[in-house]
Amino acid sequence: MYRPFRKCHFYFDGLMNHRVAKWPNLFPTPKHQNVVISASGIGAAKGFSCLVSDTIPNLHFHDTGQCFPLYWYENPEEKAKPQDDLFAADVMSGADDYIRHDAITDWALNIFRGHYGDDDITKEDIFWYVYGILHSLEYKSRFSTNLKKMFPRIPFAQEFHAFRDAGRELGNWHLNYETVPPYPLTEDKKRLVMEDEDYRVDKMRFGKKDRKPDKTVIAYNAHLVLRDIPQEAYDYVVNGKPAIEWIMERYRVTTDKESGIKNDPNAWSEEPRYIVDLVKRIVRVSVESARIVKSLPPLNEAVD
Repeated sequence: MYRPFRKCHFYFDGLMNHRVAKWPNLFPTPKHQNVVISASGIGAAKGFSCLVSDTIPNLHFHDTGQCFPLYWYENPEEKAKPQDDLFAADVMSGADDYIRHDAITDWALNIFRGHYGDDDITKEDIFWYVYGILHSLEYKSRFSTNLKKMFPRIPFAQEFHAFRDAGRELGNWHLNYETVPPYPLTEDKKRLVMEDEDYRVDKMRFGKKDRKPDKTVIAYNAHLVLRDIPQEAYDYVVNGKPAIEWIMERYRVTTDKESGIKNDPNAWSEEPRYIVDLVKRIVRVSVESARIVKSLPPLNEAVD
């Protein structure tokens, strides 16, 4: 995951990539499943945000990002040293010569169960609770200074299940962004019958109204204009800008000046409508994310 909602093919090897030593612990092979919460790092220039990923995230997927995984994997031939904190290790299962560990300890699980008086809370519940908390507008506002200087610290909110359920629902939208139902934007087509080539994108632009950008309109290309984008879609901001603007910035044709290598997002999928439908899907993801975030209850955290 190179940037929010922008995947790239990745040749994972120490000769080709700088500082890969930690990543085999999270995604040792393509068939080892995991989910990580990627969040803004210490000293980030942009406001705090986070986004889950089920593939390897780039360091600047978030501004100098830091990741908190659901699992980590140990290669028995290269003993991994567990960390002694909230995201440490407890062996769960093995697969293909790698041992899968929970990234949330039994200690943390017992603390949460004891605080809320609920023995049915699971480690996965805690993972999604954390994701919900990190999206709270109150949390990000109250602790904005701390979030620039240290790892996020997670409070015991009064309503555990509300934040857990919100975090899980956000995770479903964010992980499945390529397959969720597209938002029903109006497609203003310049041709009566659109050919496959008519869906190729070069660079998307906002429409214009009274000489100012009209963000309800995206000029997709010379043959297609997308209209009726709801304003609330721009309320969902990740890594410093609305998710829709990440799509517009990253899904365009560019050429590297030094190498001359062309980066063409149209080559990512054999489906001609992939990018135009992706725009509509990210509008859906943004609208739903903004709705969930706004519905989060106040923290009303316990103070021991």
